[in-house]
Amino acid sequence: MCFAQDDLYTTEWAGIPNREIEQFFFGKWDRAAPAALDHFSDFAFNGESKDAFNVLLPYLSIQKLRTPKGLAWLQKHVRSSDKNQVLLDLQELQNLFCAIWTECVWQIADASESDTKFIISDNPVVSYNRDCQPNSQWCRAIESPDIRFVGTHTYFPLNQNKILILTNLSWVRDPFQKPRTFRPNPRFLRHAMFKFTDIQVERMLSEEEVREINFITKMSAHRYIAASDSDWLYPEERLASTTWRKLGDGYLLMPDPRHIYGGGEIIIGYKDGHSDRFSEYGHRPWDSDFQNKKREEREWGAMEKFKAEWAATYGPEYRGVVYDMGPKSARRSMGDDYHRHECERDREYLKLPGELSRRKKLQQKR
Repeated sequence: MCFAQDDLYTTEWAGIPNREIEQFFFGKWDRAAPAALDHFSDFAFNGESKDAFNVLLPYLSIQKLRTPKGLAWLQKHVRSSDKNQVLLDLQELQNLFCAIWTECVWQIADASESDTKFIISDNPVVSYNRDCQPNSQWCRAIESPDIRFVGTHTYFPLNQNKILILTNLSWVRDPFQKPRTFRPNPRFLRHAMFKFTDIQVERMLSEEEVREINFITKMSAHRYIAASDSDWLYPEERLASTTWRKLGDGYLLMPDPRHIYGGGEIIIGYKDGHSDRFSEYGHRPWDSDFQNKKREEREWGAMEKFKAEWAATYGPEYRGVVYDMGPKSARRSMGDDYHRHECERDREYLKLPGELSRRKKLQQKR
């Protein structure tokens, strides 16, 4: 009950209160969302996936906006002090975050092997950026790390055991860049393309990782957090470190980069003969950044380096797998030979100026 706020969505016209927004707008999404959450919590790509996606994505966008914190943020950015107008603007902007999240790397992680489960807060869609400290200007009061910052992860617990983690593709390709730079094509409210078979699943979280995620949730809350076990509400008491940047430097929310590839242009053909083209970042052919060779070369070099570092750090077993890899029994590992090859590449990268000291500092933080 502490999460409830009376008349949060009630408008008033000529002195007459009206609750139709809650009943018909939010109510529609609240009724549709449980089935979509269930579909993705036990994800299997099938004929129901498209409809579930088309519910889940706008539902998350609305959830981010409809809280007291989200409404205050929206009020600030639409520059209106009129509550009625802000609620009308919310309906107009309900898909505000959808394009950015569509182009993220999707990961569904699992806490079923951990005794601690996910907690929730009154800021249910959480954004984490290792360069945005809890008391910084990007997180203070009604603010959250901008999802367009390249190093920002967004996550949402689907239930106590499953969590959806969304990471900007440009960050997975190059985690050596500054986390607060904007990702390519950061425009809101545009068309975007999604590939279901790139979703990473079957990542099992350790007890420490679940507690770290709960710590981020707690520090990102507006006023309240909740859990079915009161001990889970104090994750900081059992963490090895609560230093904000260390959580990110340990790649807590990062998907397995070994499933990430270069390029990604999508071409769509229609029955009438015309076609559409999208870059992996949603650029269209007429956009000046549709083909950026300089960015492609930088990302490719960083991605190859990161993959080798990841393999040497975490071993041959994948931390998450994608559907394109074939039968489950054959897709859990990159294989010993390939792993040895990647470790050898990593040793070559360690010979680069400054790389050895950077890696030692990273290992100490872990």
